[in-house]
Amino acid sequence: MINTALMNQIQLRLPASQAWVEAVSSDTPIGIPTGVSNRHVHLSQADIEALFGTGYQLTPLKELRQPGQFAAQECVMVVGPKGSLSKVRVLGPARAETQLEVSKADCYALGIKAPVRESGDLYQSADALLVGTAGHANLQSKVICAQRHIHMSPQDALVLGVEHGQKVRVSAGQQCGLVFEQVVVRVDSRYALEFHIDTDEANAAGIRSGDAVYLVS
Repeated sequence: MINTALMNQIQLRLPASQAWVEAVSSDTPIGIPTGVSNRHVHLSQADIEALFGTGYQLTPLKELRQPGQFAAQECVMVVGPKGSLSKVRVLGPARAETQLEVSKADCYALGIKAPVRESGDLYQSADALLVGTAGHANLQSKVICAQRHIHMSPQDALVLGVEHGQKVRVSAGQQCGLVFEQVVVRVDSRYALEFHIDTDEANAAGIRSGDAVYLVS
């Protein structure tokens, strides 16, 4: 349970309603919504143009839970030494550097060995080829399996009693429930509270996007 001192800090920092304050100060565990990430790619503007044409801009299809992020209408084919994956979704907006995120099962299908890394940690990661409607892009050390993590705001971190970069344990699922170890906490004022895992991990726990998970000691 959150103690009085922490509650005082929360009330000073947040313009929260009384109902919210009462909810977080109770003994009821705080549920964190799950976001299951299927294979996807974040593209630099240079690679967007290489794949879809000079001056091309991504077309938003669906807003994601993280503010400012969206699933684009555009998809690409991913080609590896052993096989390929079609209709891999592009996420926007454009980033400074291209990053392809796949699962371990995808790695076996492609014939690559992508390391489990936090987003942006691409040093000596895996290679692949992207094919779009107007061309292709060779990805060198730009393919990872994303480390499971939780996005949250500083206010969420205060309520949950965690800090940026901390690794926590998360209880997930009912019938096939399990505890995920080494879940990285990522704190930023731009983030919405969400637990991110890939399809392999979600299937193992029997959970879907939107299902609540909980921190455990």
